Amino acid sequence: MKHELPKLSYGYDALEPYIDAKTMEIHHTKHHQAYIDKLNAALEKYPELQDMAVEDLLKNLDSLKVEDADRNAIRNHGGGHVNHSLFWKLLDPSNQKDESLIAEINSTFGSVDDFKKQFTDAATKVFGSGWAWLVKDQSGKLMIYETGRQDSPYLKGYTPIIGLDVWEHAYYLKYQNRRPEYIENWWKAFKLI
Repeated sequence: MKHELPKLSYGYDALEPYIDAKTMEIHHTKHHQAYIDKLNAALEKYPELQDMAVEDLLKNLDSLKVEDADRNAIRNHGGGHVNHSLFWKLLDPSNQKDESLIAEINSTFGSVDDFKKQFTDAATKVFGSGWAWLVKDQSGKLMIYETGRQDSPYLKGYTPIIGLDVWEHAYYLKYQNRRPEYIENWWKAFKLI
């Protein structure tokens, strides 16, 4: 079974003025689709892996019986696919506040505002391209985590809860080199907390 681009439950213009429609369209149909195409290409010679969920591929990456080049492709492009799939869900404008997540954030970070400050700081400081994450570690504790490239928290055994794409392709058309402004406006589009 080939991995497929998830359909968005909202239009590309639904996050205006915070995230522009053209960026959303290119990000979804070009960047995300490219990760899926390259993941599927890497899995072509491994029929036994083609039905595995991308999360399971990443969780078990070190034990997969694949060539090193294919392992790297699964890591990079599988990560790009799973990271973006979560990103689109998180940005759905129909999302409602998640009261249980808010309570957990308050318990762990002191307040939602304190969490947002720490998360924003982490996202701003990602060197080059990558992601800022709120994850649950193996013991179920919330923590802020950063990854470079398209590395997924699943590679470390973490479960991603919130992910912010800080690759330039996520914001460059509207914000150019103004990553902090993009992050500030991303919070305005994000409805879960």
